[in-house]
Parts: sequence; structure tokens; C-alpha cells
Amino acid sequence: MRTGVITQKVGMTRLFLEDGKHVPVTVLKLDGCQVVATRKLEKDGYTAVQLGSGFAKPKRLTKADRGNFAKAEVEPKKKLAEFRVDPANLLEIGDVIKADHFVAGQKVDVTGVTLGHGFSGAMKRWNFRGLEATHGVSISHRSLGGTGGRQDPGKTFKNKKMHGHFGVDRVTTLNLEIAKVDVERGLIMIRGAVPGSKGGWVMVRDAVKKPLPKDVPMPGSVQKREAKVAAGGEV
Repeated sequence: MRTGVITQKVGMTRLFLEDGKHVPVTVLKLDGCQVVATRKLEKDGYTAVQLGSGFAKPKRLTKADRGNFAKAEVEPKKKLAEFRVDPANLLEIGDVIKADHFVAGQKVDVTGVTLGHGFSGAMKRWNFRGLEATHGVSISHRSLGGTGGRQDPGKTFKNKKMHGHFGVDRVTTLNLEIAKVDVERGLIMIRGAVPGSKGGWVMVRDAVKKPLPKDVPMPGSVQKREAKVAAGGEV
């Protein structure tokens, strides 16, 4: 099990295939996705890597967070996420993950926060059919109908599908396909739609229900801290 990545949703576009057909893709950008901390079996009881992405102003961080970033010697990050990994696939602090961490044609699981729709009725929120257009029904055509009064016990149970707050849910979509990766610009293009709004944070990891391709880099495609410093970049 390898680590996933933190990406930012850019938007949707399309790619043209060799036969002239085009496919819709969602463009995700790697914004300095870097290893901030590690969790080891001896100390923490499990193995994982904590990744950070985006740039955060130090004045907007807590004193504890500033201390953690200073200890890791990495610039402050706006978004943090932890990914469980096998002990053999544990990365080093300071490693920057590149876009070719995934390969074209690979299946991935994508997690994001869905669009918010505010307070919505049952028809929009749950696809209810609504009431009749005639036969004595007036004013309440888009209402949800009965909620459990004529039953035993005669009450409305918890989790009943009703009107209420719609969206802003953490959703994971399984088995999406990597259409293309652009290493120079740090872009990952996924075939189809991805949950979340433009600019939202999206987590991408290897599919848990599909086999891993043989040509994926192990434990990952990373740029070491020493190589980045030697090239004149920021840590």
C-alpha cells in the first residue's frame, strides 16, 4: 500500500484520443505536495505519512503548527492529510511527490467534499416524485408526503429522508481512471467527474478494489529534499 496525494481541483476539460474521440477529464493540480511527518510502528503503533499541500502564511498558524513545520524544515502548508502505508513504502520527511506517482490507465479512489446546495426540499435532495398534480392536492405538490405516522410505532424514525441541508459531504468515488499526467506542470487528469468544487482539496490514492499496475513507481515518484535544494528551489 502506497501513499496517496493531496491535490487541488482546477476544473474540467476534455482530451482527444488517437482515434479522434474525446473524453471528459477533471484536472487536479499538485501544489507542493510534501511529506511533513511520518508515523512509525515502534512509536505510533502504525505506519503512515502526513502530507502537506499549498502555502499558508505563518501568522495564520497556531504556535504548535509552526513548531511542527520548523521541526520538519518544510514551509507551512495550508492542507494536511495522513495516508496509511506499508512499512516498506514509508517516505522520508521533505520528499515532494510528483505527478507521475500515478500512471495513465491506473484506477484510483478519489475523495472530496461535494458542492453545497443549502436547505433543499425532498425532491431535489432525495429525488422524491412529489404528490399528484390534481385529485385534491393543492399547494403541496413538491412536499414529501407521509413520514411514518400510520405505522407501529407511529413516529418518525431517525435518518428519515426528508428536506434539510444538502451537500458539503465527504464523498469517495471508487475506480476512476487516470487519463493523463503532466509532470512539468504537476497535473493529474482523471477521466470523468470528481466530487468537489473548483479550488477544493481532493485526495487521490490507489484503488483498493483494483490491482496495482506493474509500472507504478515504488514507494512513489518523489523529489528528494537534497535534489530540490541543489536545483535552487525552496525547501
